Amino acid sequence: MPGLSPRLTRAPADQGGEWAVPEGAWTAAALTQKRSLRSVEDALRTLAKAPPAGWDLRRLTALDHLGALLLWNHWGRQWPATLHASDDQRALLARVASHPPLPARQAAPTLRQRVDALGLAVEGALAQVRDFVQLMGQLLLDLLRLARAPHSGPWRDFSGHLYNIGAQALPITALVGFLIGVVLAYLMSQVLRDFGAEAFIVNILGLALIRELGPLLAAVLIAGRSGSAITAQIGVMRVTEELDAMRVLGISTGFRLVMPRALALAIAMPLIAVWTSLASLLGGMLAADMTLGITPSFFMEALPKVVKVSNLTLAVGKSAVFGVAIALIGCHYGLRVKPNTESLGRGTTASVVTAITAVILIDALFAVLFKSVGI
Repeated sequence: MPGLSPRLTRAPADQGGEWAVPEGAWTAAALTQKRSLRSVEDALRTLAKAPPAGWDLRRLTALDHLGALLLWNHWGRQWPATLHASDDQRALLARVASHPPLPARQAAPTLRQRVDALGLAVEGALAQVRDFVQLMGQLLLDLLRLARAPHSGPWRDFSGHLYNIGAQALPITALVGFLIGVVLAYLMSQVLRDFGAEAFIVNILGLALIRELGPLLAAVLIAGRSGSAITAQIGVMRVTEELDAMRVLGISTGFRLVMPRALALAIAMPLIAVWTSLASLLGGMLAADMTLGITPSFFMEALPKVVKVSNLTLAVGKSAVFGVAIALIGCHYGLRVKPNTESLGRGTTASVVTAITAVILIDALFAVLFKSVGI
């Protein structure tokens, strides 16, 4: 409605000068209309060049927080010398005045600031690489120390991690592996039936699941399940200052925290990979029986003939590497956690993402280096 559109007029004062008289509805609904806010801001800028003798808000039909904030900012966040307003308008302006000003919008970073930020990021990445290499070297020294004095090793911690990481992960890895096998068999059965090559599903499932998907799927699940748990456990020890207490008491964090987890994952990961591959083959075998008529007896008889044992050896070997990598990455980010919960959350997230990425990169490296093994 025209009578509700916000505007700013002037009126002569009794003792000379002019009054600034806002009229209409200075509300969010009216000010956000097309050209309304811009015209009001232009009028306020023009008024700032010749300040009025006072302000008269009594002609406003409506005023809300947006309109009051607009006036308050124009007044320089202080009350004008002369103000005619109703009690409700003064109360609203007082509420707006009680809030702190909004932070100023930061200017766009300059080229030098961008270069500095890039340099700091590179420096931080190099520091992480240095710390990770140092962690690997410390693990090697701790293993030599364990070989010299096995009786002094943290075997109770090792057995506990082996149970938590290995035994408790068997149900979820078996379930996911079984479903992956079913899905792959169903997808490939459609193509193989068109070419009359139903029997080759044993070759495809056996090679894909035993050599690649079984170990990779198990490693990704363990990275998300156990890698995050390792980071969270060590990070909580940082928050509760247990790591500082261990350092004061002369207890090696690498020997008591990193080495047991690395050994447990190095042993558990090959077993979990074989378990996941067996569950995947079971799912694929059942799906092949239902879709292509490939009986389980034929599947089990043909599998050793078409998939060489070297594929299983390769899968077990790289699974051990996956386990050590997941453990080291989890411990690395756990030891870097600062004594606050926000850093703990960031470290756990970074640990999972880095571990999964490292597993995929290591798998690709093994695929390139051992491309002629078992084929």
